[in-house]
Amino acid sequence: MGKIVVVGSSSIDLVVTSPKRPIAGETVIGETFHIVPGGKGANQAVAAARAGARVEMVGAVGNDRFGDMVLDNFQKQGVSATYMKPVTHKSTGIAHIVIAEGDNSIVVVPGANSEVDRDLVDRAKEAIKAASVVLLQLEIPLDTVIYVADLCKKSNVPVILNPAPAKLLPSDLIEKVTYLTPNEHECRAILGDCGDVEEILKRYPNKIILSEGSQGVRYFDGDRFVRVPALSVDVVDTTGAGDTFNGVFAVALAQGLPLKQAIRYGCVAASLSVTKLGAQGGMPTMEEIRKHVGDGH
Repeated sequence: MGKIVVVGSSSIDLVVTSPKRPIAGETVIGETFHIVPGGKGANQAVAAARAGARVEMVGAVGNDRFGDMVLDNFQKQGVSATYMKPVTHKSTGIAHIVIAEGDNSIVVVPGANSEVDRDLVDRAKEAIKAASVVLLQLEIPLDTVIYVADLCKKSNVPVILNPAPAKLLPSDLIEKVTYLTPNEHECRAILGDCGDVEEILKRYPNKIILSEGSQGVRYFDGDRFVRVPALSVDVVDTTGAGDTFNGVFAVALAQGLPLKQAIRYGCVAASLSVTKLGAQGGMPTMEEIRKHVGDGH
């Protein structure tokens, strides 16, 4: 298996747990507070590394304590940070996360992630062109995402685009990426389509891999709809479940597994990830994933 390259965001998550979510103007007493590494790109990189892949992270952090924490975490997790750009004029990105009532609410401040630009991609170009799979998200500038997708298309490198946070995407970008991994809300937002979700999946066979939370994943294989189930688990924190899916899905594809089996690996990993606190806290190893994969049916 070659290397997974992630071009994306790195941040620090400021996580509060609370029995209820405050409404506008309300103050509530929370239960716990944690400072943990996050960012969709970094989460996906760590998920892939924990599942046994060699991973290269391309991104940016500020010249501050949070930036040091991000880079230290990559070192601990075995993620190569050769192409992590230090930025002096912006702070490291942060995500403010409230976990309450069985779900999470997130405010993201991109900070240095807005500096993940074409110049940085050019520095990492040879690594990207040699990758088995490239992972992208939308917490960095859209122009950069388009630039990477174009480079990968020309180099025949498969691309997974996790379109979050969702925005309307140019049709040529959708065409160039190999797989899109939205949830239903994101699926409608990136296409500007409020129609029936099954009709949308039919238009993008084997491309839109639709995440449906505890229901698992659904896609259209050209002949029929395929549902790949999630595991039934006790949920502690759903933060990072989608990132875990994407990271492990990429690893399984890089190992040469067929699409349905690669999705199954991703679903199992995402299910296991929600059993512990923090986006990266519950990310499983490949050994743990294989124990639960079964025969993939």
